[in-house]
Amino acid sequence: MSPSAVSVESLQQALSDLFAPWVQALNLKVERFDHNSVTLRLPQSEQLSRVGGMLCGQAMMAAADTAMVLALIRHFGQFRPCSTVQLSSTFMKPLSGQDALLTARVLRAGKAMAFGEIDLAGANDGQSVFRASTTYALM
Repeated sequence: MSPSAVSVESLQQALSDLFAPWVQALNLKVERFDHNSVTLRLPQSEQLSRVGGMLCGQAMMAAADTAMVLALIRHFGQFRPCSTVQLSSTFMKPLSGQDALLTARVLRAGKAMAFGEIDLAGANDGQSVFRASTTYALM
């Protein structure tokens, strides 16, 4: 499959086909994509919230890592086995009372390594609350 053959539906199907059940339980939804990025919606959920209804950091990190794998699928036009080498996260402020939108961008992808960045923002207010940079080993 070429990158142009990737669709919202094929990326959504990859979430079901490629990820562990606990990642699927995040209920991520593919919102959109372009030539170098994929945007996912992480619905607000009591199961992913901590005291005060704030989205927990572990859910943000898991969703970010998942979003980047989908961005790599978009980039390559197909799934390539990969392994997270580095995920550096910055939590800027709490998110509560709204869904999250995660946009994962492939910055550079070669034969053996890929590099990306992820932004997580409130779906209602658009304010960034979490940023991550990632490095993946491509198998």
